[in-house]
Amino acid sequence: MEIIKKVAKLIDVKSLVTLALTACFIYLSAIAKISGEQFLTIFTVIISFYFGTQSMKNTTNQEHKEGEL
Repeated sequence: MEIIKKVAKLIDVKSLVTLALTACFIYLSAIAKISGEQFLTIFTVIISFYFGTQSMKNTTNQEHKEGEL
């Protein structure tokens, strides 16, 4: 049952967009449409955004739980 919850959390819009963009930029880098430096810059922004929003979500949830105590 816990695996289903983890998969459900993975399949939200932010995760899907992050995975799709990652796959797209890996493909563009592999066929040499963009340079490795461009890929690294773009990928860093995407991953930073993803983990930044996840961190903010966790912080907000933690503050909400502490407020209930």
